[in-house]
Amino acid sequence: MVLTEAPPARRPTSSRVVAAPGGRRRVLWPYLLIAPTLLATAYLLVYPLLRNVIISFQQFGMAELIRGGAGFAGFANYTAVLGDPEFWSVARRTGVFTAINVGLIMVLSTLVALLVVRLDRVMRLLVLGGLVLTWATPMIAATTVFQWMFQSQLGVVNWALVSLGFEQFRGHTWFADGPQTFAILVVLIVWQSVPFAALTLYAAMTTVPHELYEAARIDGAGGFRSFRSITFPVLAPMFGLVTCLEVIWVGKAFVQIWVISEGGPGRATTTLPVYAYQIAQSLHRYDLGAVVSMLMVLLLGLALLFYFRRMFREEAAT
Repeated sequence: MVLTEAPPARRPTSSRVVAAPGGRRRVLWPYLLIAPTLLATAYLLVYPLLRNVIISFQQFGMAELIRGGAGFAGFANYTAVLGDPEFWSVARRTGVFTAINVGLIMVLSTLVALLVVRLDRVMRLLVLGGLVLTWATPMIAATTVFQWMFQSQLGVVNWALVSLGFEQFRGHTWFADGPQTFAILVVLIVWQSVPFAALTLYAAMTTVPHELYEAARIDGAGGFRSFRSITFPVLAPMFGLVTCLEVIWVGKAFVQIWVISEGGPGRATTTLPVYAYQIAQSLHRYDLGAVVSMLMVLLLGLALLFYFRRMFREEAAT
């Protein structure tokens, strides 16, 4: 009989994992680090939004602002605003204003980004530095500079046009005409917005593999064909994201319009943010102003929801 040595018995193991000392503390530590940011965000963003929603359903005027005790109005405020033809006129003007600005911003920023990609190192640094400085210019300062530029007597725009032989612009008052004021605001907002969009798109373009462009060049594709077949399809989500951000930025533009024209002349430059402010401050109907602002948020949300739904469908199809 052959005797074999039995293998050593294994110690029983338990499926339960015992947490190391301090493990729970390590799990909670990241949440403790971001807690101040979350609390500040809730206080600065969530609370004002909820407060605005509540005011839009109340009878809230100057008397309620001083002594409190605002009563519940239901949907009466929304009915009053939606039944006012002036609101729909301002909403259409806001849509046109947003579409013109966003279209120009995306076209110009794309061209600038394509230009920066093809520049040498020195020129690229100069152009990027100029974009950053433009982007960092305070909004009020930039708006004031544009006011000076288009000033009737001492403005550089009138001086340049007269120097070129256009005598009809001597002492021309730009801000007395609605379409001209509208156009100046478009130029101002586009000038302020292009740097951010161009920098973002340039950063995205640097991630596209060069092998794709080399293959397209071998096949005889030019610059426009390469952009249409390679750059735009690859970076379509980034283009969509930048477009959404610019829609929000332009749609809520208030400071530039208020400083330059206060919504005038007439109502030629009155957009929804300006309209809400005028109702709240001039008529002291803070409830109606809250309704207009909430409707503006709703319209922007629906526009963005439509875009994201379409983008997700395209991603699912691919």
